[in-house]
Amino acid sequence: MREVAIGGDMIRLGQFLKLADLIDTGGEAKVLIAVGDVTVNGEVDTRRGRQLHPGDVVAVGDRAARVVA
Repeated sequence: MREVAIGGDMIRLGQFLKLADLIDTGGEAKVLIAVGDVTVNGEVDTRRGRQLHPGDVVAVGDRAARVVA
């Protein structure tokens, strides 16, 4: 699992997916989140604007990244 540093204490799910290179485009993020292919801390989350904080783990398929400050 990769650890990806964010510039503050919070980042939105759609932004983090791109920052962590878990997806290629914002459009891809929108679709994957909407169909339930993205998990946050082991649970499906369909909110692209979900706030993530250090320690949260985001996964798409078999790829995962942890938010760090």
